[in-house]
Amino acid sequence: MELRQLEYFIAVAEEGSFTRAAERTHVSQPGISAQIRQLEHDLGATLIDRSGRTAGLTTAGAAALPHARAALAAVSAVRQAVDEVNGLVRGRLVVGMVTACTVTPLFDALAEFHREHPGIELCLVEDNSERLIEQVRSGALDLALVGAADEPPQGLDSLVIVSERLVAAVPFGHPLAEQRRARLADLTAYPVVCLPKGTGTRTVFDRACAALGTRPEIALQAGAPTTVADLAARGLGVAILSESMTAVQDGKLAVLPLEDVEIPALLALVWHGTGNVALRSLLAFCRQAFAPVR
Repeated sequence: MELRQLEYFIAVAEEGSFTRAAERTHVSQPGISAQIRQLEHDLGATLIDRSGRTAGLTTAGAAALPHARAALAAVSAVRQAVDEVNGLVRGRLVVGMVTACTVTPLFDALAEFHREHPGIELCLVEDNSERLIEQVRSGALDLALVGAADEPPQGLDSLVIVSERLVAAVPFGHPLAEQRRARLADLTAYPVVCLPKGTGTRTVFDRACAALGTRPEIALQAGAPTTVADLAARGLGVAILSESMTAVQDGKLAVLPLEDVEIPALLALVWHGTGNVALRSLLAFCRQAFAPVR
């Protein structure tokens, strides 16, 4: 008895025809007939009733069919189990990250994953969020940490890490520093320092400005939130960031929530499907690393 004979037997049983079974399995009809006759000879019983216009099952065939299916399913499970082990022994994962975004839990997750699965090659790519998202969609990236506005990108699996509203940050002594909060209209009198287009924070800012009809002057742009905050601390403009991005300049900047910007800026892990066993393992480490401390 051979596995291919069981496969052909199942095909004939399900199709009710040797001809359609041959088309389904890409084998000639005489070939399938010969293999099933050999199977019947080995089992000592007729499995297929060939007397009618359709190929039906005999009593012995009906009894054998569920066991034949179970046998093929077991073989498939064996292959899958071995493939999953091999997938964690060798392979490659490409992870994307927003340029100049230092997110310690992600680095912790990558380190733990590497210690657990040293045979998996890890490749880290930096880019802006829009391009990272497109690379996840195309399959060029397995996983990416991206910024987004309001909600994670459509059509991708995601894990939101941070959801924050925008703030304006100015050095102490700036005319806005005496305020507890600010509105977008307050910024039109001053130059603005912000992240470039393609980032989640900038997308939130641009959408809010468009919705309210305001046009602040963007004097400087920088790819790293720390740079934006540092430029603002030196008096070169009002920084537009999410609240956590201003922490590096703690004590040097007055942070004013933008009360009329209701869209949150998100930081999220995104991926497309979890058929890759190595990716599933990395995601488990990421969920653990980003889990809130209780």
